[in-house]
Amino acid sequence: MANNKNTKKEQELSASDLERLELLQRANEKVGQQLSFNSETCNLEEIDEIREIIGKQFDNPEEKYNLYYNGIRRLLMNFLPKGKDYKEIRYIIYDEKNIFLNLGKRKSDHNGIRKSDGRMTYQPIMNEILDLIVEWVGNSQNPFVLYKSFYELNEKHGYRHEEYDKSVKSVAQAMLKLSDK
Repeated sequence: MANNKNTKKEQELSASDLERLELLQRANEKVGQQLSFNSETCNLEEIDEIREIIGKQFDNPEEKYNLYYNGIRRLLMNFLPKGKDYKEIRYIIYDEKNIFLNLGKRKSDHNGIRKSDGRMTYQPIMNEILDLIVEWVGNSQNPFVLYKSFYELNEKHGYRHEEYDKSVKSVAQAMLKLSDK
């Protein structure tokens, strides 16, 4: 008989155990539904994950292609100085642009490989840098001003800059100084 009382007590569940079981059962009821606690109403609410995913705007591959190739890349190729003499300056500017497009990933972090592709970044990021380039083309077309704009944009977002050897680093620093003139 004493053994019977112990099994009954073990079978009886506390209020908190019943609540946990109810939560587990409700969580497994529907696929694509998620339980969420609303702190304002202090209630559990179901969130339809599938409807939220469908409601989000996805990146448009064709628009991203046009933004990158017909916008960012074409403007830089057309308005940055051409020729061997300016190759290093162009690459320094491209590095700052790519750090921003790749959300702070630098080549110097991985032995010359960025491990990210700026052409695949988010559209709002591309739009932000394209706006900066269009403003530069319309106002100054001075490559040092563009470099400083990219540099400051990366600073604003907390992205570190490429680490160069001494000669390239001095060119980058000179470009910053020359942009003020």
